[in-house]
Amino acid sequence: MALPWGIKCLKYLIFIFNFMFWLAGTAVLAVGLWLKLDSKTNSLLQGDNSPYVLYTGVYVLIAVGAVMMVVGFLGCCGAIQESPLMLGLFFSFLLIIFAVEIAAGFWGFSNQNKVLDLISGFYRQTYEDYSKTRDEGLKETLRLIQNELYCCGLKGRIGETYPDLCPPAEDLDMFIIKSCPDVIDEVFNSKLHIVGGIGITIGVIMVFGLIFTMLLCCAIRKSREVV
Repeated sequence: MALPWGIKCLKYLIFIFNFMFWLAGTAVLAVGLWLKLDSKTNSLLQGDNSPYVLYTGVYVLIAVGAVMMVVGFLGCCGAIQESPLMLGLFFSFLLIIFAVEIAAGFWGFSNQNKVLDLISGFYRQTYEDYSKTRDEGLKETLRLIQNELYCCGLKGRIGETYPDLCPPAEDLDMFIIKSCPDVIDEVFNSKLHIVGGIGITIGVIMVFGLIFTMLLCCAIRKSREVV
């Protein structure tokens, strides 16, 4: 028995949703691999004082990206082939991802000050270690952080002991460049609501994906029982 027109629309809607989910997983996996393999960013992860949040976060990105790709593939195949088994597996995996997202969001917001202290402490420790050892690896790590965040040292551009590691600046720009601990604090707090909003949006989309998948799976099984 053919599926009703409305259920067919739902079928292709789920396929599109899962294809986008697969693409998102590919992007997440690519970012994780880039952070792990790129020589510049990898220097932030290999140091003795590298915060475990950054180190763990890279592997979490790689794992999440891979899982998202598998889940998206299952959803696409399940929708197109009208397979209750694949749709059931997709539903189960998506439900687990949704639960993990909620848990991770709760942990992140309840420990945001701890995470900020770890990141800021990592910068301060790297700066102090470089002041003592003049290690080239620490030097490149400081240069990377300061150029990416457009900050300079522990006190700002004016009076900085190592101005050659800071972003280039002329005239009044020298007074604009702030200290890195201050910039880290500003960036972390200013972007937190954006990250939260994105997380909530993804969560809502996942809920709709769970509902639509259940409806399609039930409709497929019902149509086969009638036959």
